[in-house]
Amino acid sequence: MLHFLPAPLIGAIASILMLLNILLWVPILLLVSTIKLLLPFKRVRLLIDPQLLRIAEAWIAGNSGWMRLTQQLNWEISGIDTLSRQQWYLVVCNHQSWVDILVLQHVLNRRIPLLKFFLKKELIWVPIMGLAWWALEFPFMRRRSEAYLKQHPEERGKDAATTRAACEKYALIPTSVMNFLEGTRCTPAKQQHQQSPYQHLLKPKAGGVTLALEAMGEKFGAVLDITLIYPAGIPNFWEFLQGNVPKVIVQARTLPVPPLQALPAQRSEQWLRDACHLWVNQLWAEKDLQISKTLIKLTSSPYRSLI
Repeated sequence: MLHFLPAPLIGAIASILMLLNILLWVPILLLVSTIKLLLPFKRVRLLIDPQLLRIAEAWIAGNSGWMRLTQQLNWEISGIDTLSRQQWYLVVCNHQSWVDILVLQHVLNRRIPLLKFFLKKELIWVPIMGLAWWALEFPFMRRRSEAYLKQHPEERGKDAATTRAACEKYALIPTSVMNFLEGTRCTPAKQQHQQSPYQHLLKPKAGGVTLALEAMGEKFGAVLDITLIYPAGIPNFWEFLQGNVPKVIVQARTLPVPPLQALPAQRSEQWLRDACHLWVNQLWAEKDLQISKTLIKLTSSPYRSLI
């Protein structure tokens, strides 16, 4: 609607609207979450958690509102028509930009339960947003290198404990556990450093998915595999706010949950990790091929100027 304005002005308007939306909903979110903090009983949690999710969904709807006002996006979305808000999802997705989060929330809001992201521990200090993520019980993970863990073995397993504790809470009401399997945003430099075998992706990490399946695999009704594609190039957040992203492709497919959590007693944790690693590698090989096919199709399309 405002796309006729100069890009920097659009970016400024979008930034202000995004901030106002945060300032509207986060205080309400914190007020309601304080009740749960003061009364840490299961019955209270069952009453308060749905209210927190409704507040978060209203916040996301507000973001969708300013996006419609300031962006002239050509959306191409598939695979979301049969989704349900009444079941648990394990959601996996490729990761290229901070824009990914706004895109996912916009497309999936009120179609599935609220996405719960695994976040780096440092993000809890982000002004206002850190408190909001804490109130919504997003798990904060402290990533440690293998070299560090060898020097500090007491730190090993803490992220696993954090994940299990979060997943135990998520088991009470339908939740979507979100995992960017690459662990970080994909860039050509990171691909080269990793010597990634994929053309469009980084190597996937199976740790988060393994822990989620261990903790609540029997709760998940399906895996929601999402592929995000920006045909005109991966945008940074300011480019998105300015309305300089012409097209976004969101391809979703619903998959059965791998039966890795239903292990015979003799199976080891290492067996589970190895099996999950094979599963995510197969998933990523299919996703990489899917992205290549989509981009080739767009390149040969007579409407390629739209991208």
